[in-house]
Amino acid sequence: MTQARSKSQIAYDWIRERIETRQFSPGYRLVLDVLARQLGVSTVPVREAIRLLEAEGLVTFERNVGAQVAFIQEQEYLHTMQTLALVEGAATALSAPRITGDHVARARAINDQMAESLKDFDPQRFTELNLAFHTVLFEECPNPHIVDLVHRGWKRLAVLRDSVFGFVPGRARESVDEHEALLRLLEAGQTPLTIELAARDHRLGTLNAVLAYQADRQRHATSNADR
Repeated sequence: MTQARSKSQIAYDWIRERIETRQFSPGYRLVLDVLARQLGVSTVPVREAIRLLEAEGLVTFERNVGAQVAFIQEQEYLHTMQTLALVEGAATALSAPRITGDHVARARAINDQMAESLKDFDPQRFTELNLAFHTVLFEECPNPHIVDLVHRGWKRLAVLRDSVFGFVPGRARESVDEHEALLRLLEAGQTPLTIELAARDHRLGTLNAVLAYQADRQRHATSNADR
């Protein structure tokens, strides 16, 4: 006879499935009361389930924030972002001579949507708009191999996480401002090298923000462990 699963095991399986299927994306806050209501149980088994998931590295807990889905595969994210900074910067630079006023207008309209979305912030939607913005700027690259590498980089990021902006929402505002600065460089007819470095620095800015967040989180974890 199969033994009935405990409520904490049911909660564990339910939350883990949603993490694995990206319904609960990295940075998603796991609020005990909300999860308990969805599962039809008290907060006790949910708390036990979250502790198990934390022990497995799928969930992190921070003071004043609570439990949230962990940012996974950090090293792979680092390598992907470093590579994407190079190839996307090159693709944007090679596109620059082919960028018209229409391209700039399309990209600026998307960036305006990104700025507007900051009022009621949805990290996943912001990331979708972010990809759309950059696609306008690198899609005219005449080298199909470089474009392919850029697309591969973005696809790899989609596997690693849904959105880093859930971790570092302050980076979203900076990204919008940097997008506008990049558009102004294109409008001014700046050299491809200037465009490439600006696009590269923009991508690395997001990477550095995530690394700083991770380092700060590690410091807090170490500090709490020492108490």
